[in-house]
Formats: sequence, structure tokens, C-alpha cells
Amino acid sequence: MTRRKLSWVALIGAMALLISNFAPAMQVVNTPTVEASSHREAPLISQDPVADATDLFAFVSPEAPDTVTFITDWIPYQTPAAGPNWFKFGDDVLYELHIDNVGDAQDHIVFQFRFNTVVVNPNTFLYATGPIGSPYDAQLNQRQYMSITRLDAPADGSCKNKPLANCAGAKSTALGKDIIVAPANVGPASIPVYGAVAALSVATLNNGAKAFAGPRADPFLLDLGAFFDLLTIRKLPGNAGGGVNAFDGYNVSTIALQIPINQITNNGARPTNPADAASVIGTWITSSRRTTKVYADFSPTANLTSSSGEWIQIERLGMPLVNEIVVPLALKDAFNNLKPWQDATIPAVVSLITDPEPARLLTALYGIKVPPTPRNDILAVFATGVKGLNQPPNVVPGEMLRLNVAIPPTAAPSRLGVLGGDLGGFPNGRRPIDDVVDIEERVVAGVLVDGYNISPNNVLGDGVDATANPLLPNFPYLALPISGYFYYPGNALKP
Repeated sequence: MTRRKLSWVALIGAMALLISNFAPAMQVVNTPTVEASSHREAPLISQDPVADATDLFAFVSPEAPDTVTFITDWIPYQTPAAGPNWFKFGDDVLYELHIDNVGDAQDHIVFQFRFNTVVVNPNTFLYATGPIGSPYDAQLNQRQYMSITRLDAPADGSCKNKPLANCAGAKSTALGKDIIVAPANVGPASIPVYGAVAALSVATLNNGAKAFAGPRADPFLLDLGAFFDLLTIRKLPGNAGGGVNAFDGYNVSTIALQIPINQITNNGARPTNPADAASVIGTWITSSRRTTKVYADFSPTANLTSSSGEWIQIERLGMPLVNEIVVPLALKDAFNNLKPWQDATIPAVVSLITDPEPARLLTALYGIKVPPTPRNDILAVFATGVKGLNQPPNVVPGEMLRLNVAIPPTAAPSRLGVLGGDLGGFPNGRRPIDDVVDIEERVVAGVLVDGYNISPNNVLGDGVDATANPLLPNFPYLALPISGYFYYPGNALKP
């Protein structure tokens, strides 16, 4: 058997060279990792969709306000009619949810998600060999199982500035094993009542938390075609509708976790005062692969691939749209090489946020007056949290999604979040209902700065205000995945 070995070494070296050539200050980065971001907007990850994160949501659960729900979405642009090889999580990918509950841009808690695929009968091409009424039915021929592990950073600081996945001092706790992943929504002959089948994949973990993994309709909303066509707004200033949501009609793969608040705060309590020093958490997600992957010639009795070595981060996502529209093409992969605790150490990275290209484009293309640089208002939203809302004491800047867990869910949520007077929404965490594109366009235009909360700055948008897929009222919240059977042009959204 001949074997061919592919290593990350050459790729890592190329990215290190790019970083060192960009600016002398960037030479302080000393890490063997490379990374790209979500929905195909960075070169490396666009070639590895199974490890590509598309969205991160974090919010106090409306039906269980003593818990926080984290929703992470992966594998973009999934065509619902994708047989015979339906989309699934990568068995060789480490998916992680990171939590900073101190404000120092370090991950103090990490939830790890690993997957294992099983084919019951390899002598058929069918995903399901008969109608199924449960994800455990014998007729479900292709299935995945998820395991969940919690890592806690040691109190002695020995894992500081180290990924917990590669730090021997991290405390590891198994929370669940062999959790069935919801199947693909292949069609009514195979799964007559899909919603009921998928609901059986919601599991209760050893710590009382809920977990779910499986396909969902993509919740992101953006007129992508117009946005990346020279930042076009179809109907100025954008709040008149007319946008086309490029993500309607596609599915994603979701990992969701609903966990008691007192299990993720730094003092083990559930804060009720938003000013409590323990009330703000920061969160981001990553995916990683082993340093070396080996391909083998075909053999019916041997695996075609194997992986070994330390985990190498290849993806990072915190605040939405940072890598998409703030980071230039030359630095998209290199920027995401950084961990949050490294962000503030690179002057070039800080300057990308305090002098963002989209703000300059709003002026150049539409004559919109925006605040002068440095844009510390944008830095607060993306890197430190907003003071009095979701900024922890003595914060160390780092790009991540920050949530004040002491602010209760809103009875009548606004899609504009905090800009709409709804403190339970983005940028205080993020809910699936939050229209982050409209919110961020207005923030970039300066609505948080005195004198700039005026028209058209405060009414900018892409003309897409909601997805075509109805959200669920309870965990895991996201809409059911679009069915492969019903997917065709003109009827792409029938579940």
C-alpha cells in the first residue's frame, strides 16, 4: 500500500511569511495556526466547507431565562436535494465553542464537539431503506453520533495564551456520548413527519444542559448579490425593502447548546444585576484539524485517510461580518490565525476596525458623512463590548460576541436589537431574529456617535428584514431544514 502525506507545515510557513511582510508589528505573532472565516469569505476555508462556520448566536433563552442558548452553524450553501451523499459534520474536524467569563480575551471554558459516522448497510445507495419515525430506526442507513466534552482552564494560569485543546493542564469533563444527530430532510417517503423525528435528537447532557446537532434552514439574511457588487443598496437608503436574501433555499448544519447560566459564569452564580462583574461573557467558535493527514490507496478493509498530531485551528468566528467586510483579501486567512487575546497586540488589526473600509465606501459611493477616525465606537462594538451594556470590567480587547446574561429576554423583540431599544438583542449577544446587516451598516455609518444618528445613516439596510423560514419557539429555535423532495426553483422553501 502506498501512502501520500500532506502536512500543514508548508501552508503555515506561507501564512507566517504573509504576516511578517504585512507590517513589522505583526511579527509578534508566534503561533502555528492558520484560519479562515464563514460563508466562504476567506480563501482557505472556502476549500474546506465541512469545517466552515457560518454563524454564531448567543442569547438568554426566552422560554428558560436561567439558561443561555448558543447556536453554531456550519457548512454553508447546502442544497437540500443533495443525495446520495447528504451533508454531514466532519468526523476528522474538532468543533469548539469558547467562553471568556473574565474579560481577559482568554478562553476559560471550551465545549468540544466530535462526530462519528456509521453506515448500517453499505450494500445500498439509500440514505434510508424505508420510512422512519425516529432517528434510531433501523431503516436510517446513514447516521452520525456526537460526543461533547467540556474543558476548563486551570486556576494556576498554566494554559494562558494556549488553546485548551492542546494544553495538558485543562480539566476535561465528558458531558455526552453517542448523541444521535438529526437526519437529513431527504423527503416525505423516507421521513414522513420530519419535525417530530428531528425533535427526538434533542438530548439532555450529564450537566442538565440540552444539546442538538443536525440540519436546519440557514437563518442568515443578506442581499449578498447586491452587497458584494460594490456595496449596492437596491432601494436607497435600504429600508424600503426590495432586497433578495441569498440564503433562502439553503440549509446549514447546526450544533446548539442550552446551558444553565450558573455553569458558565466565573463565580458559579446566575447574575440578576446587569452591572454585576460576572454578568458578561464573551464567546467565539473555531474548527480545527490535526497537523497531518495521510491518504492511502483504496482497500476495502482499510480507512482511506488518517490524521495525527496536535489540533490546528483553521476557522474562527465571533462577531458577524468582521472577516467578510472589515478584513481585506490579503489578510483574511492571516487575521483569523489570531486568537482573541492576540487581537489587540497587532496594530494593523486594530486599525482595520478603527478605520474600516466599509465606512469609507459609504462616503465614496453614497456621499454619506461618517465620523472621523479612529472609530472607537466600532472598536467597542466588536472588541470590548459597549460600556454600560456588555463590557466587562478591566476588559482586554478581543474580537468576540459578548452577552450580558443578567439582561432578561425581551417580550417583543426588535430585529434591530439595541438600536431598536431592545437590550436583549445584538450587539448584546445575538439572536436569530436580529438583522445584523442593517444594524452593522448603521453602526459603521456612525449612529452611536453624537451628531451622526441622522438620516440616512440611521435607516441604512439591505432591504432584507427576515428569512422566509419560520423560527421555532423553543430550543433549538432555527427553522426545520428544507426538504430535498420539495426543493426546486420557485418552491425552494417548503420544509
